[in-house]
Amino acid sequence: MWEVPVHDSTRVRDARTAAQEACAEAGLDPARTAASELVATELATNLLRHAGGGQMVVNLVASPAGAGTSVQVFSLDHGPGFADAETVLRDGCSTAAGSLGAGLGSCLRSANAFHLYSLPGRGTVATARIDPEPGTGGTAVPPVPAGGITTALSQADVCGDAWGWVRSGGLVTLLLADGLGHGPKAAHASTAAKAELRRAAHLPPAEILRRLHVALRPTRGPAVTVAQVDTDRAELSLAGVGNVAARVRTGDGWASHVAQPGIVGAYFPAHVPVRRLPWRRDSLLVVHSDGLPSRWTPPEDPRLLAHDPSVVAAAILREAGSPARPARDDTSVAVLAPDRRNDPHDSRL
Repeated sequence: MWEVPVHDSTRVRDARTAAQEACAEAGLDPARTAASELVATELATNLLRHAGGGQMVVNLVASPAGAGTSVQVFSLDHGPGFADAETVLRDGCSTAAGSLGAGLGSCLRSANAFHLYSLPGRGTVATARIDPEPGTGGTAVPPVPAGGITTALSQADVCGDAWGWVRSGGLVTLLLADGLGHGPKAAHASTAAKAELRRAAHLPPAEILRRLHVALRPTRGPAVTVAQVDTDRAELSLAGVGNVAARVRTGDGWASHVAQPGIVGAYFPAHVPVRRLPWRRDSLLVVHSDGLPSRWTPPEDPRLLAHDPSVVAAAILREAGSPARPARDDTSVAVLAPDRRNDPHDSRL
């Protein structure tokens, strides 16, 4: 993963370079690489021009098509924000003097999925996903129910956290793993957990964790939480081992889920309780590693809650951190949402 604080014009080039390096790692062709560089440049420029600076994060994620790797670009700021996302996405609209107002429109056209969330006085979150194959632009509601963001302690090149999701029939399973410690060995443990999930997607959460425990014995081990939605039964099942926490929105409130103490692959509890909750169209699941402050405040804005999961995850990470409260660990936030592809909500808003 790549993280670039953008507080002067020299960092715009750094953001573009980060996107280029991510595309090389993902194996994207020159055309998709150029699209990623354009998106990163425009978003970084906007951070300086409209927000007085902010943060760029570039992650690698599984392609929604099921083959290959996509590049996910995030832009986070605490700037003045704006009220009307539809307007600022139109070419020719700009709040800065001397700007042509085509930057966000270019991002929308270049990315396979582009999402924007902003509140006046609170700042803006933008996410763009560039897939191996070109799409029709980022206007369609995404076919994925999960999204997340990962950042490393002290802007390191390697993060010990990893998240992933997989679908098996009517089951949608989300995993977040936090490798013990930091650096390459922690990353190896969490990445191995994510890879094993694809081979165990048909199993219930507690069985997935037991299978992971056996598979990850050669590693230093991670903390892992597994969440699984049975779409046929409209039910969410949650189980975890270690310090990966979760919160579930049910109705108008949030319920916390605390995992069992232990380390998958090293110290596994004798019993792993499974929590089951109804899964409705207004439900939402947030899973996070311990890099997020323990007393973070869940979002309540209905516009954000109805947004793409990648935006919700990025907004939570942005709101939970500040220069006065820096992260103490690698940090990951993953969000699982109901399938809203038939919802009239426009995912750009």
